[in-house]
Amino acid sequence: MGGKMINKSLALTYLYLLVYILLSSAVILYNKWVLSPKYFNFPLPITLTMIHMGFSGVIAFFLVRVFKVVSPVKMTFEIYATCVIPISAFFASSLWFGNTAYLHISVAFIQMLKALMPVATFLVAVVCGTDKLRCDVFLNMVLISVGVVISSYGEIHFNILGTMYQVTGIFAESLRLVLTQVLLQKKGLTLNPITSLYYIAPCSFVFLFIPWFLLEKSAIDVSQIQFNFWIFFSNALCALALNFSIFLVIGRTGAVTIRVAGVLKDWILIALSTVIFPESTITGLNIIGYAIALCGVVIYNYLKVKDVPASQAVSPDKIPERTAKDLKFEKKSSDIYMPNDSSGPACELIPSSKLSHVGRSQF
Repeated sequence: MGGKMINKSLALTYLYLLVYILLSSAVILYNKWVLSPKYFNFPLPITLTMIHMGFSGVIAFFLVRVFKVVSPVKMTFEIYATCVIPISAFFASSLWFGNTAYLHISVAFIQMLKALMPVATFLVAVVCGTDKLRCDVFLNMVLISVGVVISSYGEIHFNILGTMYQVTGIFAESLRLVLTQVLLQKKGLTLNPITSLYYIAPCSFVFLFIPWFLLEKSAIDVSQIQFNFWIFFSNALCALALNFSIFLVIGRTGAVTIRVAGVLKDWILIALSTVIFPESTITGLNIIGYAIALCGVVIYNYLKVKDVPASQAVSPDKIPERTAKDLKFEKKSSDIYMPNDSSGPACELIPSSKLSHVGRSQF
């Protein structure tokens, strides 16, 4: 009987991981299809991101306030002004720059550039004083960077503007992760993906309104740009579903499993993008460079897992279920890398991020 329960639980865990991988890939490919001038032709990344933020904020409001699926945290004006607002600004920036990159470079190359996420997070954490500069980790960061440089050199359709957008988005996401650790954890505040959206999505929407008004408002011409309600509704729904899948995955697996799933998702996404978007050509140098970078990512994750003292491990059987789940959200942001899906709001706004995301990231 016990064996059947374990098998059922394991099967459910793998199902959640599969759903996460499929949704994460679908959101990125869907956003590329919507934004690309060659396909749906909606070249307004800020507008698309605002649609995601608005939709997610409304759904999160109903889940928190109406249906009471999760409880809101004790949020004071001081915490909102000093923590939520700056985190929302960097979150909005990471999504804006990440989505804009889809206009200039391929999905496959974007995924290869995202291997820089641990490098950016580590550098920002060292500058902010939340991590120490260690020789082994630094050499590992050099290995990842060399791999990305080789991959970039092998990119046939290399575009400096698109690359700069993506790298800027990666550093904005890194700043968000470190700020989440520095600001929210010091206040003793822990947010799960749903409460994160509840507080941060509306604020991010406001931040995005400024560049939207300056850069895209004048570009919106109803006669030239098509607006299909069902396309944008399903696109935003996929991004929101990705958030929930991350919530389920974090609740049932450990950091190592999530890392492996993220790496697997990246390879699947690169392969799928070349099939769905024929113009995305992958060269041998791309693969070699990305493989080197991924080796660095795997070593980085191993070093971080090894750094966690065994004495800090707490058996979930000895604490209440809710507390056990909360502990999963209280990992150090620079200790966990989960490929960022900066293609929408699918990035968990919690220190245990990837995550990205949501890539998250971007849940």
